[in-house]
Amino acid sequence: MLIEEFFLKSVGEWNSMRSGHSLAFQEFEEIRSKIKISTIKSNDSRVKNLLEERLLTNYEIKKPFLISWEAMSEWEDENQKDRSSGESILIPLEFSKNEGMIIRSLGYIEAIKIISLYKILNDGTLIIYSDYKHITTEERIWFVSNNLRSRSSVTRAIDSLAILQTSYASEIRCIKNK
Repeated sequence: MLIEEFFLKSVGEWNSMRSGHSLAFQEFEEIRSKIKISTIKSNDSRVKNLLEERLLTNYEIKKPFLISWEAMSEWEDENQKDRSSGESILIPLEFSKNEGMIIRSLGYIEAIKIISLYKILNDGTLIIYSDYKHITTEERIWFVSNNLRSRSSVTRAIDSLAILQTSYASEIRCIKNK
């Protein structure tokens, strides 16, 4: 499967239930999210600006994507509910049939622009590797069926490779009646 095919298969609205485990702070978090994945045009000014900032204008752009989300997180105190929302542009650039990089307007762990590397395994699992200043993440996303995705992540300290956080999510596509 090519990266473009993976993202096109992901287009739509999803309900996500994610559990996060902070090993560093010995805490557990449950997050419920609404996620929307859509394609955007290659000539969109935001896409062009991201590529120009990273001096990556020589690559052929396949299909950029926009991921937006609204999440509700519940920490230990049930009275304390935290809402977050945002969006990120993802621009996949291929090195080969199953490897490349993804330019992100917003990272997975830190709210910064980042270049991630990706690999697609023979079974269609997408693995995304991101290095931030002090931490590194590995995200795995795979389809259980056309309307069910699973996603896991591991966050490590770069200097010691100690595991700081793990998460697992089930994402169910919202099916709309026509």
